[in-house]
Amino acid sequence: MIDLYTWSTPNGRKVSIYLEEAGLDYEVHPINITKDEQFAPAFLEFSPNNKIPAIIDRDAGVRMMEAGAILLYLAEKTGVFQPSDAEEHWHTMQWLMMQTGSVGPMLGQAHHFLKFNRGVSTYAEQRYGKETRRIYGVLDRRLRAMAFLAGENYGIADIATWPWIARFEWQDIDLNEFPGVLRWYREIASREAVQRGYDVPTTNATVPVP
Repeated sequence: MIDLYTWSTPNGRKVSIYLEEAGLDYEVHPINITKDEQFAPAFLEFSPNNKIPAIIDRDAGVRMMEAGAILLYLAEKTGVFQPSDAEEHWHTMQWLMMQTGSVGPMLGQAHHFLKFNRGVSTYAEQRYGKETRRIYGVLDRRLRAMAFLAGENYGIADIATWPWIARFEWQDIDLNEFPGVLRWYREIASREAVQRGYDVPTTNATVPVP
């Protein structure tokens, strides 16, 4: 059994989607970041960076923070979406690292300035708006050539990246301008496990339809 400490954010949804896809038993513990619950001492004991998601694997006695690391842990534990081919494994790693190093941080800044603080800084809006479009271009070129980010198989790099793209409206992005991303986004959005994992914790959230 996995205890999942999470909220309805792209990073939180990475892990809930994986858990649904892998068919793992898990219990949800909502951490309402709008009420600063991520700073509670009990949560900080196993997520010292005060970020969601975090997990406790009751069976193994493992506590983990950081969504990318959690995905790697769960993929290793279950063998689900863990490529056996060495080349595909490293393709998965590089696109997963792009998500954790570029997609999440930069699109997160776009959310901050384009969605929540528009008008505060023209410079920041232009900087992060431009970087968001650059990242979409990188993903689009890859996804015009390949079915999924690591190649022909759906995996943790897609699971990590897709929830950030699901907030395309927050980023002032028209997915029709990026047909490779649009095709990939719709294909993943149609998966029942993704739809279930998107609404964790339950708020009746529905997958955005471009």
